[in-house]
Amino acid sequence: MSNIQTVGIIGSGTMGNGIPQACAVSGIRVVLVDIAQAAVDKGLATIAGSLDRLIKKEKLSTEGKAAALALIQGSTSYEDLQGVQLVIEAATENEALKLKILQQLDGLLAPEVIVATNTSSISITKLAAATQRPDRFIGMHFFNPVPLMALVEIIRGLQTSDATHDAVKALSERLGKTPITVKNAPGFVVNRILVPMINEAFFVLAEGLATPQDIDAGMKLGTNQPIGPLALADMIGLDVCLAVMNVYMAEFNDSKYRPAPLLKEMVAAGWLGRKSGRGVYTY
Repeated sequence: MSNIQTVGIIGSGTMGNGIPQACAVSGIRVVLVDIAQAAVDKGLATIAGSLDRLIKKEKLSTEGKAAALALIQGSTSYEDLQGVQLVIEAATENEALKLKILQQLDGLLAPEVIVATNTSSISITKLAAATQRPDRFIGMHFFNPVPLMALVEIIRGLQTSDATHDAVKALSERLGKTPITVKNAPGFVVNRILVPMINEAFFVLAEGLATPQDIDAGMKLGTNQPIGPLALADMIGLDVCLAVMNVYMAEFNDSKYRPAPLLKEMVAAGWLGRKSGRGVYTY
């Protein structure tokens, strides 16, 4: 299973159209499944548009685009996943939904097929325990936008075998990504460090230590980050940042993960960031 040539992807949303693009450009055949044909069509159209932008930047040829699109099969039927070597579940971040999908896959896929989840917060060990292939279950956390971001967090559940880990690591490298291996824990590595940092920026803002612009400028220029923590919070969604902090607070039961009152207040006001037109900044 070390040489994966065919991948199934469930969900054609933000992550679910970035992952198939990365696979197809690397010569890997993809079956992209979503519940509605409209969602599948939208996902395929997004991929085509993304490939067009690469052509404009002269990072891809017209032939390269045609070859990549020819490797992606859109479908609304799980039956079309028969024959793939790896399935990546990239559905909405909802535990009940993910469990339902995983149980459907168990009945359909050959026993040797690896199943990965692109979750950013749900326990890999817990999801693995709900499948009939816990040793062949793993977390594969891509970062948005997938075609541009080099990082993949490979998360081992307690049950994940070395062979499963090695196959998924090799695939990540073939996609041109840089994988890091992570044990299962809330937030894994990147979000575990990132979201508390964003939360701390809200404490600093609430204390009036500096303006939002100066806080962001300080972190950009002082720590070489491409975007400041408050602007990043607006991009992620303040409601998402708050939900993550609430998970850490519940899981670790440690007051250092308490959400900043200002963050809670802004979410209560409906100031969620870019998606609502107003967060820390106005859009």
